[in-house]
Amino acid sequence: MELTVFSDERFMKEALKEAQKAFEADEVPVGAVVVHNNTIIARAHNYTEALNDVTAHAEMQAYTAAADYLGGKYLDECTLYVTLEPCVMCAGAAFWSQIGKIVFGAVDDRRGYQAVAEKSILHPKTEVVSGVMGAECGALIRNFFRSKR
Repeated sequence: MELTVFSDERFMKEALKEAQKAFEADEVPVGAVVVHNNTIIARAHNYTEALNDVTAHAEMQAYTAAADYLGGKYLDECTLYVTLEPCVMCAGAAFWSQIGKIVFGAVDDRRGYQAVAEKSILHPKTEVVSGVMGAECGALIRNFFRSKR
C-alpha cells in the first residue's frame, strides 16, 4: 500500500510510533497525534503509570497539547488519530473539545465508547473513521498484554 503524504495511514503510523513509546515505558501501548491543516500539532501516548493518573490517556494528553498549541480549547478543525478506540472518558473530552474528526485503529469491544455508551457521546459534527491500520494497532496491544501474563 502506497502512503500519500497526508493519508490517514500516514498519520496513524505516527500514532503507532507513540504507542510503541508507551509499550517501551511499560504503559498500555496507546498512541495519539492531533493534526491541524495536515500538520501534526500534538503527539502523546499513555502516561497513566508514570503519572499515577488514571486520566492520563493518550487522547487526553493529545487534546491538552493541541489546545495549548492552538491557544484555544476547541479542536473543531483538527483530527485525532489514535491507535485504540477512545474510552467513554476520552470520547466525552472529544465532545467538549468539539474535535472535527476521530480516526482510530483497533476497536475496543470491552471499554471503547461504542461498546459502553447507549448512544453516541461524541459531538454531532465529529466525523469518525474506524479500523485504519486496525490489525497493526490491535497486535501491539495484544502483544503487550500477552507479555504481562
